[in-house]
Amino acid sequence: MDRCFTDRRHQELRARVRHFAEQEVRPRIAGMEAERTTAHELSRLIARQGWIGVTVPRAYGGMGEGHLAKTVIIEELSRVSGAMGAMVQASQLGVAKIIHFGDEEQKKHWLPAVASGDCLPTIAVTEPESGGHVLGMNGSAVRDGDDYLLNGRKVYVGNSHVGDLHGVVMRTGPGSGGLTAFLVESDRPGFSLGPQQPAMGLHGFSFGELRFDNCRVPAANRLGREGEGLAVAYSSSVLYGRANLTAVSLGIHQAILEETVRFATERRRYDAPLAQLGSVKMKIGQMNSRLMTARLAAYHAVHLLDEGEPCDAELMNAKLVNVEYALDSARDAMEIHAASGLFTDRPVERYLRDAHHIFAPAGTSDVQRLRLGEVALGTAKGEWSRKLTDVVRREPEPVG
Repeated sequence: MDRCFTDRRHQELRARVRHFAEQEVRPRIAGMEAERTTAHELSRLIARQGWIGVTVPRAYGGMGEGHLAKTVIIEELSRVSGAMGAMVQASQLGVAKIIHFGDEEQKKHWLPAVASGDCLPTIAVTEPESGGHVLGMNGSAVRDGDDYLLNGRKVYVGNSHVGDLHGVVMRTGPGSGGLTAFLVESDRPGFSLGPQQPAMGLHGFSFGELRFDNCRVPAANRLGREGEGLAVAYSSSVLYGRANLTAVSLGIHQAILEETVRFATERRRYDAPLAQLGSVKMKIGQMNSRLMTARLAAYHAVHLLDEGEPCDAELMNAKLVNVEYALDSARDAMEIHAASGLFTDRPVERYLRDAHHIFAPAGTSDVQRLRLGEVALGTAKGEWSRKLTDVVRREPEPVG
């Protein structure tokens, strides 16, 4: 798959990220698993590598690379730590909203800080009562002179407890045209965090609750026009969320295969390595086949996105295939490890837990199947990838 989609720049980037992940991330995993809280220091260290700004144009201090380069970064971090891969992918959602919906002043102010690692952005859409039903949100933003007053709660926000700038979608009116997005700094009065809840996996990553109690936000912090919040929410999920979560699943899947091969090669049964048993060899072969297919789907989808081609269906399929195949391979890996896989001295149980966290965000597998069914039936409601391409083509290149 590297031969088909990546070039030397991508390969060099992969080598740099892998070296960093092995040297800086892997030694910290035991501590993250024990503490089960946000890895603030490591998140900042990763941000300072400049990788959060991989899609930020060079004019704003970013790497100026595309979605394939972003996928390589998230994949390689996730191969070592799904939590840190998730941290980067969640930040990328926050970057996307500024790139595609921010005005020039917002871009000049925030994108260089993101690219340097001084700002970790988030996207906050989901509410406790509405879940994935975006139009069911009730959190409000009411105009008050030159400001807006925000009230409500957002949950399952990636990087909630380490983020500096939250992209928040609130209701400013009724219906689909009544949603508006805002940039809310984490130190604004009226903004607070809910307590971080222990979770099944992704220890070190925070995906918690944001609270707004008459949080006053200047109108200059509005992202796009009033009423464009639905586009901010959907494009972040459909175009960036699916691609980013696909990359996390892909990295975890790679780790699952590598660890299982290592275990089956080292462990001996019947005076021979476990890997020589036909049943074990077949399971490993199936895992390898799934991984190859999953990577092909992932790279193909983001390649189309980089080329500006309509690719909503490919992004849906990539997320579906990568999540389901990673979970299937994780279960096979647990069967091969047997009782050894139940203890934390081997990482396979961590991979299984982490893989489950990628299932729901940006649409569960059944949601992807539903949308893919609509594509096949010709009843899909437009393509966000086509709309995004139109936005990008209308935007002039920044000067100076």
